Amino acid sequence: KKRVKGIWFEDEYKRIYPYNSLACNVIGFTSSDGSVGTGGIEQYYNSSLIGVNGREYGYLDQDSNLEGVVKPASNGNTVVSTIDVNIQNIVQKYIDEWQTNVGSKVTAAIVMNPNNGEILAMGTSNKFDLNNPRDVSGYTEQELFDLGKKEAAAVYRRENDGAVITEDQVPEHFSREDVISYGQQVAWNQIWRNFCVSDTYEPGSTFKPFTIAAGLETGILTGDETYYCGGVLHVGDHDIHCSNRDGHGTQTLKQALENSCNVALMEIGEALGAEEFCRYQELFGFGEYTGIDLPGEGETSGLLYTPENMDAASLATNAFGQNFNVTMTQLAASFCSLINGGNYYEPHVVKQIQDENGNVTENIDPVLVKKTISEETSEVIKDYMLGVVQEGTGSSAAVEGYDIGGKTGTAEKLPRGNGKYLVSFIGYAPQENPEVVVYVVVDEPNVAAQASSSYATELASGIMSEIFPYLGITKSSETADTQTN
Repeated sequence: KKRVKGIWFEDEYKRIYPYNSLACNVIGFTSSDGSVGTGGIEQYYNSSLIGVNGREYGYLDQDSNLEGVVKPASNGNTVVSTIDVNIQNIVQKYIDEWQTNVGSKVTAAIVMNPNNGEILAMGTSNKFDLNNPRDVSGYTEQELFDLGKKEAAAVYRRENDGAVITEDQVPEHFSREDVISYGQQVAWNQIWRNFCVSDTYEPGSTFKPFTIAAGLETGILTGDETYYCGGVLHVGDHDIHCSNRDGHGTQTLKQALENSCNVALMEIGEALGAEEFCRYQELFGFGEYTGIDLPGEGETSGLLYTPENMDAASLATNAFGQNFNVTMTQLAASFCSLINGGNYYEPHVVKQIQDENGNVTENIDPVLVKKTISEETSEVIKDYMLGVVQEGTGSSAAVEGYDIGGKTGTAEKLPRGNGKYLVSFIGYAPQENPEVVVYVVVDEPNVAAQASSSYATELASGIMSEIFPYLGITKSSETADTQTN
């Protein structure tokens, strides 16, 4: 103790995440000293959250007196998100149950308020503990080694001026530990990645309501049309099949959406023409950034056709949601405009910024970006999508007591014929004046026959059955009673 000259205490700040992995992809995390945000809100709003360090410095004046100057520190702000922790818990519970019982490459869901663009929940099967974000214990050493080989080969090519080496080869001067280290970095990027915002994919039949809406808006559709589906349509040099290869027979426009008929949609696409189809695709926001306040939004502009390079077969497949890419956030935001009367709101996950004392310094107000369709078209599309759940392919999404509209999707992944599919469902409630949208995507379900949207509809039904009562969504019986009275 004679060697002890003094004892003092220093304050140290550490960010704690009380919900651990809940909404991890939305929240993001910080460096150990809290100065740099990685992913999510932490990264996007880093400048608001971080504050400013204080400084103390001095100098000698002309009389050699020491003059000191102190610039006090300013604490960071508080960011209030739109995420509802109860809805987020429900969404994550159903995703986790699905992954445990069946599983998929990725399963993800978004819950959104269609009337202001607020994201109420956003969850994926890629989870990590925000308090320990670099934990890769879910990977075996061999898995990390296999992940690292590709990156090690890329590093070797860069260091050796494009030397020829395959991704399966390990450069001689790389130790196993070096490769595993690269594998850890790849694993981090995998688990930190927010599928809902960053990944692109072909939407499949969830896009069909947009094609029909474009037809109604341009006047090429009146709602009185009928179509004959024999299971296949010859377009250009291709035979393009319907989801029902035996054919749906004669259908009204409403039935074409309810039964998700590719043939009818291809004929609608042809009637629209490439110019109008691409114009409405752009109007709905596809191929553009949504402007969501999260980093890493997926780029899709190069994954869409233009009128100049869209041939007849491409127009036909685009009309039913194949052969171009979207993000989940893109499709959810656009879908909201289909059901709210045509108002496209910018999606966002933060609604308020407060100072350290809880005083509101900024409200993040809803941003109405544009008008996509008329209220009249919106009402027709809602009527058709109510039929999808009550009479058509979305029947397993139904929740007793509620009028739910929506659309299923089954997208065949590239290369065609490989048996891999991304299935989805996007729905809303109540039918009159919708208050909530739920979008579920299951990418490559772990089943022998992946091409069934029922995996997504059943998952969505479970989520909706719990969040509707919580949000106080009006039941169909209550609506009927009100109208009677």
